[in-house]
Amino acid sequence: MTLSRSVTVLGSTGSIGVSTLDLLEAAQNSGSAEVQVVALTAGRNVERLAEQALKWRPQRAVIEDESRLEELRDRLAGSGIAAAAGRTAVIEAAQMEAPWVMSSIVGSAGLAPTLAAARQGAIVALANKESLVCAGPALLEIARKHGGVVVPVDSEHSAIFQALQEHWSDAVGRIILTASGGPFRTWTRQATSSATPEQAVAHPNWSMGAKISVDSATMMNKALEMIEAAYLFSVRADQIDVLVHPQSIIHSMVEYVDGSTLAQLGPPDMRTPIAYALSWPGRIHWPAPRLDLATIGALTFEQPDLERFPALGLARQALKIGGGAPAAMNAANEAAVAAFLDRQIGFLDIAAVVAQTLECMDVAGELVPYGGSDILETATAIDRRARSVAAGFLQHARAH
Repeated sequence: MTLSRSVTVLGSTGSIGVSTLDLLEAAQNSGSAEVQVVALTAGRNVERLAEQALKWRPQRAVIEDESRLEELRDRLAGSGIAAAAGRTAVIEAAQMEAPWVMSSIVGSAGLAPTLAAARQGAIVALANKESLVCAGPALLEIARKHGGVVVPVDSEHSAIFQALQEHWSDAVGRIILTASGGPFRTWTRQATSSATPEQAVAHPNWSMGAKISVDSATMMNKALEMIEAAYLFSVRADQIDVLVHPQSIIHSMVEYVDGSTLAQLGPPDMRTPIAYALSWPGRIHWPAPRLDLATIGALTFEQPDLERFPALGLARQALKIGGGAPAAMNAANEAAVAAFLDRQIGFLDIAAVVAQTLECMDVAGELVPYGGSDILETATAIDRRARSVAAGFLQHARAH
């Protein structure tokens, strides 16, 4: 049976967005899916967005950077594809009638469009960590209220989603997130102190954007995933563990109270979890890379070094504090990673700035619990305040 989907891709020019369109093309070519693209959005990459739009013929193409609108219009001239620009236009694209929305805008900028898609009752294929980290259970409740669902696309959460039988949720003992360990897995803390942006983005297994690659190097991506897992699967912080698995073949595991552990395995290819999210609750056939365990030969595991990767401890701290702490942690990290990529601070300063920001805001009583109906306003206020606090610590780090 051929799957039929009308889809919108938020963040279509990033690594996840490109993989999504690649998967859609492969699924169509194999005859397993018929896809109609409703809208595509991008941040600044007009050339790639226009190329994608001319190929997929969406109703609308949106560039967030308003200064690039005229260029987008010129590139789409005569195509009949509507061009728009700005954050509001991105949100409007998320609200269009597409039953399936890929949310892959990087960073907290993806929160408002993701919430908009959830309010339309769409199946939200969530690749934007920050939406769950910043909005927490509110996003999931909004989706449920409007008849939609959030299906995780991160390989780790997709693995848990596949292994976690809903009627067995009370029998879960632990969720075990696997981590590649990133490019600095075997480096000493002293060596990472002089790590460059080029070294940090050179991930050994996955092809990702610069910000996500740096998060992998600091293991902040795993810290954010711990928070996501707590919200997505309604588990406590002490039920979530991280295990370093350099081969990136086992994407995560669920351990049940009877001692059974279910794992999801596959090659490190983001198109596989995207395919599952696209076809959920079923599965589609597409020319996927196959897993050859005999060739791989061995799978290895090790405990993460919490001294070298303090981000994991920060995640537990943020979950313990609750309220706006995860959103503050995320905002401070975004600011610190941007400074590192601009060569303004050192690699080890990233986690230090996040820790200082959390402590400062906690002592000041600024990590208030979320309340009221406007979750976006609350999350945005905490995000803004955390960036302001982090800026002070970043200034100090630059001076040293």
